[in-house]
Amino acid sequence: MPKKRRANGRNKPAGARGHVKRVFCEASGSMVPKDKAVKRFLVRNIVESAAIRDLQESCVYDSYVLPKLYRKVYYCISAAIHSKVVRVRSVEARRIREPPKRMRPQDKKEDKKA
Repeated sequence: MPKKRRANGRNKPAGARGHVKRVFCEASGSMVPKDKAVKRFLVRNIVESAAIRDLQESCVYDSYVLPKLYRKVYYCISAAIHSKVVRVRSVEARRIREPPKRMRPQDKKEDKKA
């Protein structure tokens, strides 16, 4: 029977290691091998956007920066596809292992120099 993926969807070379610790899926609660799970890093404000302005107005310090909430989230493959974290790719596109290019806003300093 043909293999669908080189390492069965795991992030490891062919004969690299045996077992890997498992992590909880954020959506379904199932246990997934850490190297197979879809990983995302969530950075959110601790306060929701509606209350940020009220807090800044009532704050004593002018330059107080609100802290952020940093969290690494793991999903199993089925939950990641269902919640549209990742998409199903074609057979040719599955061979591409590099992550897609990230769209970032350009720095304002570069615009002023030009």
